[in-house]
Amino acid sequence: MQIFAGLGNPGPKYARNRHNIGFMALDRIAEDHGFGPWKARFQGQVAEGRLGSAKVLLLKPETYMNLSGQSVGEALRFYKLGPDALTVFHDELDLAPGKCRVKQGGGHAGHNGLRSIHAHVGEAYGRVRLGIGHPGRKEAVAGYVLHDFAKADEDWLDDLLRGISDGAAALAAGDAAGFQNAVALRVNPPRSGGGKAAAPKPAVAPTPEPEPEPDTRNALQRLADRFK
Repeated sequence: MQIFAGLGNPGPKYARNRHNIGFMALDRIAEDHGFGPWKARFQGQVAEGRLGSAKVLLLKPETYMNLSGQSVGEALRFYKLGPDALTVFHDELDLAPGKCRVKQGGGHAGHNGLRSIHAHVGEAYGRVRLGIGHPGRKEAVAGYVLHDFAKADEDWLDDLLRGISDGAAALAAGDAAGFQNAVALRVNPPRSGGGKAAAPKPAVAPTPEPEPEPDTRNALQRLADRFK
């Protein structure tokens, strides 16, 4: 079994916050892949299902972001799993909006949800880093991540979530490259015809007008015809 944990804060107040993109990713996977109903467990909400041949538990901690490790640690201990069976989906300030990167192990880079998970299970777990961009100033970060996605973000956000769902089975199979390729195909689809511009249609030559018949009238006939 594997555990996919999405990070966010519980309740409708936070549902569309940038900080909740991890919850959004799991909701899309659950919906598209026919997972069972969400149930309260491990201080969070869980849904069970399969991605390809892998049995996967989706977990959305309801401990609030800063205590995410309590919920994640409890789930891992219950199933007697190590951190190598865990993949965490989280918002990433250091990636441009719509970018997605897979990472195994490493630091928490100041992310409070990851910091909490580090404290409870160590750092050797997988992460799916979901780019939300940076507000530009450190003091603006808290307000930025706890604010809803803007209307202008809706298209790339939907493409990103669809791509995550498309590639979820590859991720569960350990194919990080296949997962990222599935995301890229949604976020930056290839242009039709391989990106080549359509060949211009050949111009149609105008039909020439027929030449006038030669005038065989004499001068007196032409004069008389003018006054008919």
